[in-house]
Formats: sequence, C-alpha cells, structure tokens
Amino acid sequence: MKPERLTREQSRDLTRERLLSAAHAIFLKKGCVVASVEDIAAVAGYTRGAFYSNFGSKTELLFELLKRDHDEVETELQRIFKAAGTREEMERTMLAYYRQIYRKRESLPLWTEAKLLAARDPRFGAHFNAFLCEKHEQMAACIRAFAERTGAPLPLPAEVLALGLMALCDGVQTYYAADPRRVTDERVDAVLAGFFAYTMLNRAPS
Repeated sequence: MKPERLTREQSRDLTRERLLSAAHAIFLKKGCVVASVEDIAAVAGYTRGAFYSNFGSKTELLFELLKRDHDEVETELQRIFKAAGTREEMERTMLAYYRQIYRKRESLPLWTEAKLLAARDPRFGAHFNAFLCEKHEQMAACIRAFAERTGAPLPLPAEVLALGLMALCDGVQTYYAADPRRVTDERVDAVLAGFFAYTMLNRAPS
C-alpha cells in the first residue's frame, strides 16, 4: 500500500521533531555553544535552510527543549495530585518521585548550559529568567495544593519553599552528575526526606 502523503503541516511538524531530537543528542554530547547549525541539520537529515525555516537560532531550539522538559515534570506532578488518595499516600508518592528524579533527568546539562548562557547573554537571559519565574510560580502552586490536600500548614511562604526545593533538586542533580558514587540513594533519601519533613510536613523525619 502506498504510504499516505503528509500534509504540509504534518511535514513541518515532523521536520521540527527531527531537528529537536537531533539537537537534544548533540547538545548533550557537545553543548549548545560548540554545536553548529550544520551539525544539527545533518543529523536530522535536513539542510541549513530547513533549520532556519523552523528555528531562528540554536538558543531558540534549546529553549524549546527546556520547555518540553519542564512540561514533562509538570504533567507528572499533576498526575500525582490527581491520583493521590490519603495524606500518607500522597506524601509517599511525592517523596518517591523526587527521590528518583535526580537520576533519571538526563537534561541536566541543558539546564546548566542555559543558566550560563543567561548570565552571559542578556537577550537570552531575559527570556530564560521569565521562564524560570513561571516555573517557580508553578512549583509554588503545587506546594500550596500539596498543603491543602495533606492538611499540613506551611512554615514558610510557598514561594520560599518552592525556591528551596528547586535549588535542592538542582544541587543534588549537579553533585550526582559529577560524582554518582558519593551521591548515593541513601543520602538523597535523607536529604529529601528531611526537607519534606521539616519544611512541608512540619515534623521530624522518620
């Protein structure tokens, strides 16, 4: 059977997906700064012109990858909130999620490079910092929802706790990437359980 011909919109979406997939692999291996547009286009099977028909620059493509990564995390958190039953079940599910995320998120190098780019490139920094503010607000909203569902009063404003949790997770991921032998599951469990217990559940960790 002759394959169905793609519409113009479908063809464009396929091109974008292939470029994003190629860029993701190359950025993880080389970094956004070192990688070239030609590298990305060649791996995706397109020309330089095809790249610029879909993305204005490498940093625009990097930003799209970061947004997708963030959306995946947000979707998972929303799934946890919708599926949670009792307070204890919700606590266990949330802690279990954060206990494993530091090992499974291979996108850490992308976020690290984006932060460096934001510090060096004011134009990229403006867009990236606005995105981080949105990410922070969403995390604060999740913490408020967590407090409402569990009945645990927050000892600090949700915005403060959101910053602490995001910074803690970033730090654990960074240390794990540099020295996975030192950042053991047991130590990560202790750190995260302590943070949740003292700052979000108002009790000593078990």
